[in-house]
Amino acid sequence: MTGTPSPSSSRPGPHRPGRLHGRGGHLIGAYGLLALTGLLFLIFSLALPRTFPTLDTVDSILSNQSIPAVLALAAMIPIVTGAFDLSIGYGLGLAHVMVMQLVVHGGWPWPLACLTVMASGLVVGVLNGVIVEFGRIDSFIATLGTGSMMYAVTGWVTDGGRIVPGPQGLPAAFTDLYDSTFLGLPVPAFYVAALAVVLWLVLERLPLGRYLYVIGSNPRAADLVGIPTRTYTVYAFAASGLIVGFAGVLLAAQQQIGNPSVGLDYLLPAFVGALLGSTAIRPGRPNALGTVVAVAVLAVGLTGIGQMGADFWTVPLFYGGTLLLAVGLAGYSARRRLRTGAMAARDAPAVPPSSPTEDGGTADSAP
Repeated sequence: MTGTPSPSSSRPGPHRPGRLHGRGGHLIGAYGLLALTGLLFLIFSLALPRTFPTLDTVDSILSNQSIPAVLALAAMIPIVTGAFDLSIGYGLGLAHVMVMQLVVHGGWPWPLACLTVMASGLVVGVLNGVIVEFGRIDSFIATLGTGSMMYAVTGWVTDGGRIVPGPQGLPAAFTDLYDSTFLGLPVPAFYVAALAVVLWLVLERLPLGRYLYVIGSNPRAADLVGIPTRTYTVYAFAASGLIVGFAGVLLAAQQQIGNPSVGLDYLLPAFVGALLGSTAIRPGRPNALGTVVAVAVLAVGLTGIGQMGADFWTVPLFYGGTLLLAVGLAGYSARRRLRTGAMAARDAPAVPPSSPTEDGGTADSAP
């Protein structure tokens, strides 16, 4: 005797093409930015066959974009919780100036100076988090205020001038933090890769990362399920401050002088990378790997534009336009993710009702 077909087996199958289409759309959304990187590289290679597709160009991109990539990863962490840290540019300027001040004028050993500056960045991050969460001040206003104070400290330390090493220069081991190579590639590229992997593991594989994403998507729900939202948001700002301190160390090793205004040049690229990165790999939410891909797109685009002889004003124009595009795409990705979840819940097969058995119990209908 054949059994009666279950509701799920008798359901018509018009949703399979939709699922395939949705999967294709997800792949395009997740890896479209990575494909765009390859496409831009191909276009510039065809347009500039003698200068662009060379090892020198690749080394230049990996080296010069390492600090923007590190700072973009630092900006990405508070964004996960729904906050913004506008002080990262000011913090970068202060950190690299303090490294130079301690090494050149203070006579500190460079490892101690670097560790001290990174620890100070951690403290500044904690301070930002406390002001935002426990002071109940909007993150834009709070971090803009603390950033302005850091800029004032930078001017006080440098007295408005530059910190220049003496005739002996900086220790070679310190400058090698940025100038050296490993396996034929610039060492800063490995810093970015290691940091991205660590952040990916924390955000995607550990409970801490899941808590941060819940806080960013729905703080009220996070409170209701018992997640200490204030504490974890402070953690996010602290991690951001620590990474900014590390970026300041790299900037000091690269510049080899203390320039009090250089940090502000990195603020816009950092946020462009972090926001644009939320449209890649894991569309709809900030993520470490997407941020690295976004920085790669910006690096290839800017390098190609520069080699084609574009004027200086094209760089801020490129960053500003990309920032608007990134914010728009990030919002679209988030809305699309919500719609996809709602449609999946609507189209899910209904659970078949239980049927009574002869002994008075219930039995689920089996296929």
